[in-house]
Amino acid sequence: THYYPVLQKNNHTLTRFVLETGRTHQIRCHMSSIGYPLAGDPKYGPRKTVDLNGQALHAAVLGFVHPRTEEYLEFEAPLPAYFIEFLETLRIDR
Repeated sequence: THYYPVLQKNNHTLTRFVLETGRTHQIRCHMSSIGYPLAGDPKYGPRKTVDLNGQALHAAVLGFVHPRTEEYLEFEAPLPAYFIEFLETLRIDR
């Protein structure tokens, strides 16, 4: 897991992640193991840090090589409303 802090504010850090593998809970587990659990993570983080609909983690871009066609496919997804609202409470511009 490669991680790049983008902005730190109000005891939170907006971070960009680039994965070499896609293991289950990979980002959540790795960040918790180095002392930086994801906000709102009920499994690997503190019990209650923020009131979110799950952890503050969003896959903006996913890409992979299709196993049959060997074509590279890439998908993008906008931030969900709850995530945008959370960033706004921290006064972090996207």
